[in-house]
Amino acid sequence: MPLDQRGDSAHSNDMTGQQDDFSHLDRAGRAMANIARNPRVTVNVVVGACILLAWLSLAAMAIRSAEGRIAGVSTPGDTILRNLPRLPLPDFLERFFALCLSPVPLDASLGLQVGALVFMWFLMAIATMLPSAAPMIRTYCEIAETARIKGEPVVHPLVLVAGYLSVWLAASVMFAALTLAAHAFAASGEMLDPVVGAAGALALLVAGLYQFSGLKEACLKKCKNPFSILFANWSARPASIFRLGITQGLWCLGCCWALMLVMFAVGVMNVFWMALIGLFTLIEKQTASRVPTRLAGAILLVWAAALLVVSL
Repeated sequence: MPLDQRGDSAHSNDMTGQQDDFSHLDRAGRAMANIARNPRVTVNVVVGACILLAWLSLAAMAIRSAEGRIAGVSTPGDTILRNLPRLPLPDFLERFFALCLSPVPLDASLGLQVGALVFMWFLMAIATMLPSAAPMIRTYCEIAETARIKGEPVVHPLVLVAGYLSVWLAASVMFAALTLAAHAFAASGEMLDPVVGAAGALALLVAGLYQFSGLKEACLKKCKNPFSILFANWSARPASIFRLGITQGLWCLGCCWALMLVMFAVGVMNVFWMALIGLFTLIEKQTASRVPTRLAGAILLVWAAALLVVSL
């Protein structure tokens, strides 16, 4: 075979990824090499583990919150939670839960309590919002796989996920501040008890009205069609992909921030409402129709009006 043809053949192999021969490795080595070659496996495992751990942590905190909540402010599902086994946890988790649930700073540790609340809201974002980002992550992995087969450099999908979650981490700071403000307004009960009366009605009103807003619709369209954004802003630089993750996170935050306000009306540690909101956001981003969005908005507005009437 002429030299130029051999060169073309080698280049063709490089472009199609056929040069990756791991047959000389043992079983464990081949498995690790395949994972490194296909980052989709890694990102699925890491994202799945993060979601699972977030739900387990929130469920454990919800059980402790239900056990300590007085009967007058019980939330839906408290009876079920109180009957679940109270698994022993490491001391640092018990301390973390106590900081979140305590109505006053423990040992004058206001800074620690704020940090705990921020992390708690971040866990809630991972549990409820990260699953709805699965189509965006999957789309990136598909584009990255195509680029890899062509021999082009690819940034690992976890960089995109890190940029996405950084937005929700920043949002968690704001939600933690709202939690402290709501507790100061209520001036009684546990830190994560439902906000009742006019404050709870206001949270539901804002969430309901936002479902009908143009900004909500614009952000939802971006969340439903991640391919055009990811493809148009494709880059082999990690910093650019991290910024791309931030962009996607901002669209997601713009789509779902108002729904998170509902947690103030039902109790921040109400895992049943967390699951419902997480399921709704997943359905909302997968459905072409606007019916789910408008229906949820109507329900929230009726709920806000009813709560306001009862409180008055």
